[in-house]
Amino acid sequence: MRNPTTAGEALTTDQSSARLRGIALMLAANICFASIDTIAKLLVGSMSSVQVTWARFAGAFVAALVLSNVFFHPERMRSRRPLLQLGRSTLLFVSNLVVVYALKFLQLDQTSSILFATPFVVAALSIPLLGEWIGPRRWAAIGAGFVGVLIVIRPGLGGIHPAAFLCLAAAFAVALYQISTRVLSSVDSSATTMFYTNMAGTVVLSACAPLFWITPTPLEALLMFTMGTVATIGHYLLIAAHRLAPASVLAPFMYTQLIWMIFYGYVVFNQLPNHWTLAGASVVIASGLYLLYREVKVKGQTAPVSGDPVA
Repeated sequence: MRNPTTAGEALTTDQSSARLRGIALMLAANICFASIDTIAKLLVGSMSSVQVTWARFAGAFVAALVLSNVFFHPERMRSRRPLLQLGRSTLLFVSNLVVVYALKFLQLDQTSSILFATPFVVAALSIPLLGEWIGPRRWAAIGAGFVGVLIVIRPGLGGIHPAAFLCLAAAFAVALYQISTRVLSSVDSSATTMFYTNMAGTVVLSACAPLFWITPTPLEALLMFTMGTVATIGHYLLIAAHRLAPASVLAPFMYTQLIWMIFYGYVVFNQLPNHWTLAGASVVIASGLYLLYREVKVKGQTAPVSGDPVA
């Protein structure tokens, strides 16, 4: 007869191993998302943000078609909430386009720090949209997080380029995108949602891209292809990570993306974050981790903060 204590310990070991693998996949996904923004910033130096964003969406859409295997499983293209799926896809497309344009004027670490405000927006919007209640401590964390964003932007105090406000608007769009994802998770499969994710961006930008088209060099064409491929890989790594570990375990590791943004910013663009960006990012991250702690403590779950929302 098996010793129940031993069996329980074995189960705990399996769970720990799965969580470690999930964390490793989350860290790898963050490298992918930081790489996407780096490639986008390289490309917008010589072509329009519309063309660059098209490359990201078209490449990811084709890759998602192959990976979700909708050709042999056409039922995966049918959604119970098609309008919400298209709305979610549009939010992702708009936020990506805005951020890619902002990358012309901002450093990688600056865009990343501002977009880390997304969890606070999600928490705030969950009240009217999802009927969730938030206590005073979480409201304080949300307020502190936005103070951190203001430290990075420094409006009216000789702060960074006004494009920073585009990133802040993108954070609101991504928050609505994440809330839509939460709603759709209860009615559609992951494969269906993945199929719709890049649809709006691909359709709209395929119609607009010829108006802004600049023939890329062979290296730029390779970078465009790589960006779409890496975007798909990153999202699949993210999905796999959440199958292995709870969101509350993975969420704190989303902030490692800032490390890669700083690394790429220095190696590729010879840019280092200034003290305002570092101070603001520290406040945002600390507030985000506290918000996560309160979510877990109060509800046993976390707000959806999963990697780079606009990757």
